[in-house]
Amino acid sequence: MTVADVLATLHAWAPPGQKADFDRVGLQVGDPAAEVTRVLVALDLTPAVVDEASEAGAELIVTHHPLLFKPLDRATTDHPIGSLVWRLARAGVSFAAIHTNLDAAHGGVSFALAEQLGVRDLSILAPLDGVMRQVVVFVPASHADGVREAMAEAGAGEIGEYTGCSFSVSGTGRFRPGAAATPYLGTVGEGAEVEEVRIEAVAPTWAVGAVRRAVAGAHPYETPVVEVSSLEGQATRQGYGAIGRLDAPEPLPAFLARVRHALGAGALRYVGNDDQTIERVAVCGGSGLSFLPHALQAGADAYVTADVTYHRFFEALDTQGQPRLALVDAGHYETEAVTERLIADRLRSHHPDLAVETTHHRTSPMRTYSGS
Repeated sequence: MTVADVLATLHAWAPPGQKADFDRVGLQVGDPAAEVTRVLVALDLTPAVVDEASEAGAELIVTHHPLLFKPLDRATTDHPIGSLVWRLARAGVSFAAIHTNLDAAHGGVSFALAEQLGVRDLSILAPLDGVMRQVVVFVPASHADGVREAMAEAGAGEIGEYTGCSFSVSGTGRFRPGAAATPYLGTVGEGAEVEEVRIEAVAPTWAVGAVRRAVAGAHPYETPVVEVSSLEGQATRQGYGAIGRLDAPEPLPAFLARVRHALGAGALRYVGNDDQTIERVAVCGGSGLSFLPHALQAGADAYVTADVTYHRFFEALDTQGQPRLALVDAGHYETEAVTERLIADRLRSHHPDLAVETTHHRTSPMRTYSGS
């Protein structure tokens, strides 16, 4: 198994095409063709994680947070980022990140966080918008099933919890093969009429290329007709955050205790009244304040996320200065630490012979002081 094989498994789950525009994901250091027998998973890449991988004989480190967000001007031992690149290269360890593409994946980071907090009946809080396409193919009836199945295997036809969704209608196709053509049906230079099936299926933008290639491989024509058009509306399987319900309503103090205990948080910062009752809960691992309007619109009683600055807490208040919901900042590391298990479990389930471990280090540099 190679580095590229491991990344192919992760990218089938969390395609790089669904990452945020600012993000940098995938292989950042190393050789895609290098053999891999052991993988170390962490939230962040730190010197301790690199040393841990080297000592354990891991050929690949996978983290949630990328190392390289901006162009690197040097990889020297006196540079905070460059020194990590140097350490990786010296140890012969490859490094890859699966970041906002995992945040937006179906069953990704926020779903794992919600389950950790005991939130059930989950759905996406903020579905991706403007990413869906309709793919239309015309094919002889004899090959319709094969083309339809190939499209589904390439990622077309996924709607909510359903896969293989498509629509078909029969019609008559007309064409005249040119002198250089090698027609599957018809004769060069003569007009032809063929009974064909029109197949329609939706696909996210990042899957369209694979769907086109799948059609080309399964279609009998040398030049299949494939139409791709944009669709209005939101994705049903990709997006940020999650929202659901607790098994039973509980007062805010009990909910805060639940969050602190489940996440091992040293402290929580929040806006809310102790007499609030919490049942409908929204979450977003990491910096998710931009999705506060989605939580409010969805009727959440509480929204758990991280990196909320002082002035942004006021956005959770109404015109009378009262909380519209409980806004809880549980910490960036705390709300995304579950990502380590999430990635590791995915790799173990798909590659039983691959040794996959999560780091023994808490990679966050932040600490909470609670002394007198």
